[in-house]
Amino acid sequence: MFLQRIVGAFPPLKRMICTYRGHDLASSIQELNNEMESIFGQPPSSRFDSTVSDGPANTPKTCESPSSLTHTSNTGEAQMVDVSPKENTKRTAIASCEVILGKHVFDLVLANQMAKGDVLSVAKIAGISGAKQTSSLIPLCHNISLSHVRVDLKLNHKDHSVMIEGEAASTGKTGVEMEAMTAVTVAGLTVYDMCKAASKDIVITDVRLKHKAGGKSGDWSSGR
Repeated sequence: MFLQRIVGAFPPLKRMICTYRGHDLASSIQELNNEMESIFGQPPSSRFDSTVSDGPANTPKTCESPSSLTHTSNTGEAQMVDVSPKENTKRTAIASCEVILGKHVFDLVLANQMAKGDVLSVAKIAGISGAKQTSSLIPLCHNISLSHVRVDLKLNHKDHSVMIEGEAASTGKTGVEMEAMTAVTVAGLTVYDMCKAASKDIVITDVRLKHKAGGKSGDWSSGR
């Protein structure tokens, strides 16, 4: 009796499932929405509407993000971006990282007493070489012609670290952010390699892009 009372409280349903007979998908969903609203007093969640297509009934609507992943094709496969339609513009990027040495290693580097030699000079050259090899290290990066690479390393007495900054520049169809970040990363790894005999407790941290200029997206700077 209780179940009969519950069922009797609602008007009879014309149908529970919409079909394609005489209607496209959008019309069928709208009719179902109207029936649901007449029963429950409010329309169903709008998430059903996101699958409605403006084209053929069997083609779902896809929601595109304003910022899509350019290295992923429509089928989800990795791809190198075709930059042929782009115009050549001057592009620059600045990146940085920090290598925390600890006081003992810091003092050895400061006094230039590491067994492998001048840590900062070797790391500087390694960073420049790393920037030039970026496309060989990062699979989907374009092989571009760099017009300038700068790598600076400074000792920070406050936290016994090496501060590394790298800059890359080019005139072309794609940016040089990866080249700048590769430069500082390789420089940081070289500092570690030069010092690892004295300590394994060395940390390479805070690898980041600080600034970029040029290209379609224009100038950008980190807030940090």
